[in-house]
Amino acid sequence: MNITSEKNGRTVTAKLEGRIDTKTSPELDKSLKELLQDTDEIILDMEKIEYISSAGLRVLLSTQKQLGKKDAMKIIHANDVVMDIFEITGFSQVVTIV
Repeated sequence: MNITSEKNGRTVTAKLEGRIDTKTSPELDKSLKELLQDTDEIILDMEKIEYISSAGLRVLLSTQKQLGKKDAMKIIHANDVVMDIFEITGFSQVVTIV
């Protein structure tokens, strides 16, 4: 999995690429924790995510909780496969998906 990010004020946009699964979730968790320092909002661009497992969903939920409010984390450009997973698991009710 590849993660690139850019910061604009207190907002970070992270572009994710590849699969978020049991193998890559620890890397994502570590990267997101680092990005959350001095950040009020994080935007996760999932245009190039092929798949997300329950381990990946746990990382996103943990990130959401660390930020403290629902709109502080936004997911953009989720493809149909990822959106199906979000909808089936009810995750689309928990996070802001644009």
